[in-house]
Amino acid sequence: MFKKMLFPIILALCLIGCKNEAENNSLEDEKVQASAEFDSILNNYYEDGLKLNPISATTSGDMRYNDQFPNMLSPEYEDSLRNYYTRYRKQAQAINDENLNDTEKMSKNILLWECDINLATMEFDKSKYMPIDQMWSVNLFMGQLASGAGAQPFKTVEDYENWLKRVDGFLSWMDSAEANMREGMQKGYVLPASLIQKVIPQMKSMTGDKVEEHLFYRPVNNFPDSFSEEEKQRITEEYKTMITEKVIPQYKKMHSFLKNDYLPKGRKSSGIADIPNGAEYYKHQIKLYTTTDMTAEEIHQLGLDEVERISKEMIKVKEEVGFEGDLKSFFNYVRESKELMPFDKPEEVIANFEEIHETMKPNISKLFSVTPKTAFEVRRTEEFRENSASAEYNPGSLDGTRPGIFYVPIPDAANYNIYSDESLFLHEAIPGHHYQISLTQENEDLPDFRKTLWYSGYGEGWALYSESLGKELGLYTDPYQYFGTLGAEMHRAVRLVVDTGLHSKGWTREEAIQYSLDNEAESKASVISEIERYMANPGQALSYKIGQLKIQELRENAKTELGDSFDIREYHKQVLETGCVPLQLLENKIDQWVAEAK
Repeated sequence: MFKKMLFPIILALCLIGCKNEAENNSLEDEKVQASAEFDSILNNYYEDGLKLNPISATTSGDMRYNDQFPNMLSPEYEDSLRNYYTRYRKQAQAINDENLNDTEKMSKNILLWECDINLATMEFDKSKYMPIDQMWSVNLFMGQLASGAGAQPFKTVEDYENWLKRVDGFLSWMDSAEANMREGMQKGYVLPASLIQKVIPQMKSMTGDKVEEHLFYRPVNNFPDSFSEEEKQRITEEYKTMITEKVIPQYKKMHSFLKNDYLPKGRKSSGIADIPNGAEYYKHQIKLYTTTDMTAEEIHQLGLDEVERISKEMIKVKEEVGFEGDLKSFFNYVRESKELMPFDKPEEVIANFEEIHETMKPNISKLFSVTPKTAFEVRRTEEFRENSASAEYNPGSLDGTRPGIFYVPIPDAANYNIYSDESLFLHEAIPGHHYQISLTQENEDLPDFRKTLWYSGYGEGWALYSESLGKELGLYTDPYQYFGTLGAEMHRAVRLVVDTGLHSKGWTREEAIQYSLDNEAESKASVISEIERYMANPGQALSYKIGQLKIQELRENAKTELGDSFDIREYHKQVLETGCVPLQLLENKIDQWVAEAK
């Protein structure tokens, strides 16, 4: 009897179990399907993005589009770009988060952020009507590629032919740039006159009639040995024709327009608020570059507070070295001290950076458990642009075959001041941009579209945070070099004040220059270049300090929560393995890591 009663119960339980198993299998199948669908969306987003931006493909090491340069100022291109972001935003939103793992959820959030912020950018006409400036515009980057020392390869006959075709596209862009700038002059979109004056000589430098000395001729001087004499002769003639009949005339035309038509219409004001819808544009730029919702007023006050805090640290160094004047006098002393200008040749400046690298090497493993495989080099900035350039890092290729390059402008080696070189290397090179970008590119767990993303709040924030690691890496033993890192941090704090001052408080270029000179040890020439940089690209300069403070805050929170189990190597791994992300997404990730570690 008992067995007869038990059988239906067992059968019912089996049926329930089978049903649950079927439901679980169905849910698992749904997740697998959603994951595959989402992976397809990410791959398509990346591939379509390369087609829209073939220059980005080249810089990442994808050579399929090396002959292309779309006219990014044309209405057709704008429509394509808007459709691209709108389409992928809709596709991403349709994916249910419950069917995604943590990495996929992060990728979805990043993709939605990308689409939203870029669609918001397209609502403003600033980039359309002001496409050229002294520092950020595409014509300067094309000069780097033209030199043969950049990402554009010149190893095969096809490479040389690809460049001829790409130049044609670039020159069409130049035509559109002039047309748009003329229209912008009528609508109130025009650069400040002080910036136009810096662009004019850049264009002039490309108009020299000596073809063999032209920047665009340099690849001809470096033919691979594998080329036949016939190939060399044909390509040489094609490049001469390109330069004499296309490149030089186009640059002469642009130079004449800038000098004779554009400069007289140049703005007397310095801030972006004076262009149409400028105040709203600046709010957008703050969000774009800091990836936060902070207001200009909040950032301005934060800058003032940081300037005060760092000044107190600087006074301690001044007293340590026995300088008896006030802090401003010490700034002038550091700027002008010939003891801090020990070099005569650019090669000596480069060698000093390489020596800094050697000093750090024994201590790297104390802070980092993972380091990049991508090679690294220090190079002098090309002559055609170094008078207006800052030190910068150019990423290596995705496949690691092209090294990451730290470019240093050295227009006058005899007056090159080394007091901030250690912090500069930490920021631009190792463990700053080179580690952050290379480790992202080498991370096989990330989808391709995340390997080439750039969020300034994270990327520049990490680089500035890296400067604070100097003592742990065996640097800053010289008080002047430690003053250099305080100076570099002060420089970023000053940026919070002057950028918001220029673009939201009506400051003039001269007021911003004077505030910088009063609060940091940069030379006047360097300060002028920096202030004009902020004028050309509002908001970008805010990202460094905002990002640095967030990464420091997350480190301190993790250290407090985890106590003795906190491992700085693991913290750095957690920060770097995500790739470049908006700061709120980074905070969410670190909070989750801390919770799991506890």
